[in-house]
Amino acid sequence: MKWILCITADRTSNGPHLLYPNPLNPGGKPDAEDWVWDSFGYDPFAHNAMLDTAENVAQDEEITIDEQHEVALLRYEQYQAALKDGAAFHKRYMITPVEVNPTGRKVVATVQDDEGIIPTTAEGLAKLKPVQPKGTVTFGSQTHPADGNAGMIVATKERAAALSRDSQIEIQIVSFAQGRAKKGYMPMANLPAAKRALEQAGITIGDVKAIKTHNPFAVNDIYLARELDVTKESMNNYGSSLVWGHPQGPTGMRLVIELIEELVLLGGGYGLFTGCAAGDTAAALVIRVGA
Repeated sequence: MKWILCITADRTSNGPHLLYPNPLNPGGKPDAEDWVWDSFGYDPFAHNAMLDTAENVAQDEEITIDEQHEVALLRYEQYQAALKDGAAFHKRYMITPVEVNPTGRKVVATVQDDEGIIPTTAEGLAKLKPVQPKGTVTFGSQTHPADGNAGMIVATKERAAALSRDSQIEIQIVSFAQGRAKKGYMPMANLPAAKRALEQAGITIGDVKAIKTHNPFAVNDIYLARELDVTKESMNNYGSSLVWGHPQGPTGMRLVIELIEELVLLGGGYGLFTGCAAGDTAAALVIRVGA
């Protein structure tokens, strides 16, 4: 196999609400489930909501609401760099505009770039209260349900050179690793995953020139930056899930693609991606770009 087309698609903005007839229920009331909100609201492994995992880490690590808002604002400001010069960074890998034609007969919309991005300001964040009583996470310091699609070709060295717009740039997946945190502490899982990926690659965090994270909560980046001893500013240049929203598969792939593009702009080197998931798990990749 010389090449593999990898496609990710996720819809979390308005997932299905399903009803199941159950004549044995009082009054014949049907059973129901919501694929998106049930998953966000209850992890069958840890028996808590995703939001609970962020609050658990915030409490144990003394991460304040102000620090979370600072990161949320920082990530939005970093995203603005991707929009400069007519979204030049996005045009390095995005195909735009995209016509939406569900029936094949009529274009009902045209997607020019990211849609549904929520503007973030210090003043706006300051007005938000925590979602949970006595909590620290607000709607501004967590990501939002959204939809996305992304694709990538993984190929042999020779096939990649033939397909690339610049055959002189070599992109290599150096290592892959997974990690797990204790129950109910999902944002912490990125750390063991990242450490294992770095170890397998035979490098240290000091060798890494760019870092990307799937960050459903600002807590994720605060904890990871502390434990890896890197600055929060060194992570997620050009944007992240905290800004784009939470179709996890597509945003994870997009982050890897943006990691590659950022490394190309930096003249090559190592990059780290890590992202958490339900079950208090995480995965990480080390990428190397040779220019």
